[in-house]
Amino acid sequence: MPKIGEFELFVALAILRQGEAAYANRVRDDLEANSGRSVTRGALYRTLERLREKGFVEWEIEPSGTPERGGHPSRRLYLTDPGMEAVKRSRETLLDFMEPLSPLFERGAS
Repeated sequence: MPKIGEFELFVALAILRQGEAAYANRVRDDLEANSGRSVTRGALYRTLERLREKGFVEWEIEPSGTPERGGHPSRRLYLTDPGMEAVKRSRETLLDFMEPLSPLFERGAS
């Protein structure tokens, strides 16, 4: 099964955080607000395409009901079952990797 990279993981998590309202603009806003990174539309869409190629993300095209979009359809994003598994594996790996370091983190921030 393909692996998920760091930024891909952030995108997948932002999709999950948005739930049924996971549209690219909301995912991008979430990424910028919570990852401390500036995210260009191009970087987001390239990452979404990579995630789709890996079978981790899909989207549904929805017609636009808002005049601001000029009639352009929206993509509602969602994680596939393999995408959810990739996120879970990443979480487990990170937790397993960090567990032996717990004493370092419990000493308090300096």
